[in-house]
This record gives sequence, structure tokens and C-alpha cells, in this order.
Amino acid sequence: MKRILPSPLLSLALFGLWLLLNRSASLGHVLLATCLAIAIPLLTAGLRPLPVRVRKPGTIVRLMLTVCVDSMRSNFGVMRLLLLPHRRRYPPDFVHVPLDVRDPNALAVLATIVCITPGTAWAELSLDRSMLLLHVLEVEDAAAIAADIKQRYERPLMEIFES
Repeated sequence: MKRILPSPLLSLALFGLWLLLNRSASLGHVLLATCLAIAIPLLTAGLRPLPVRVRKPGTIVRLMLTVCVDSMRSNFGVMRLLLLPHRRRYPPDFVHVPLDVRDPNALAVLATIVCITPGTAWAELSLDRSMLLLHVLEVEDAAAIAADIKQRYERPLMEIFES
């Protein structure tokens, strides 16, 4: 079974997403969704760094809520900068964030979180994966931003992926 469906959750998500995007459950769409749900995980199996075991669902939910709240706050901050550029409080800058997390899946999720949060951009990851260079639109205290990233995102990701 693992040979046909190496990632059953991904297959299920692809199947459902195909039907939702096409807003149709006709026989043709169900067959195409089934083909895609089987083929895509098989073709992309080599791209996934490590198998993921879902752990600590409570931590996952808390992290998702934290990301949603932070993203909304950042949206308002970026909107303020765009609509009132003369009211900028601090200049943009690069922030170095020392990383303790080593799991490639956790790093991928951290990259996604940082990139979907307006006002921040993942600039570089050191070769040994111990330092993240982050670009932030308004930086008052780089050390506080780094500590915030570690507390709000890195610590829950370590609980989810490395415990």
C-alpha cells in the first residue's frame, strides 16, 4: 500500500482540493482527482526530505493561531507603511536569528511562516543551518525580533518535529 500511496494525507488533500477547485464531483473529475492523488505523491516523493510524523496536535493548532494573528497584525503594519509612508517609525534592516531547529521539515515550515507574514522575508540560511538572515520592514530592536521568532515559531516547531 505504501508503494501506491506514499503520502496518504497528501493524496487525500490533493483529491479533495481538485474536486473543490473544479466545483464538480462528476465521474470525470473524480477519476482525474484519483489519478492526480496517486501520481503527484509518487512523482514528488524524492523532493520530500524526511517522512513526517504528526505530533502534538495542540501545539500545531496553537502555532497556526499564532501565525494567523501575527499575519493579520503584520498586514495592518504594512498597510500603515504603504498608506502613510511619512509615519514610518523605524528603518528596514536585516536581522540575524540563531537557530536551534535542525529538522528540514521544520525549517521549511519556518520559511513558509516567515514568507507569508507581510513585512518579513527569508533572506538567507547559513550552510550549517545555524543562522537565519531575515529582512524586516521596521526594526527597532533586532535582538527582540530574533527572540520573538525563536519563541513564537521556532520553539513550537521543535516540539512538533523534533520531540
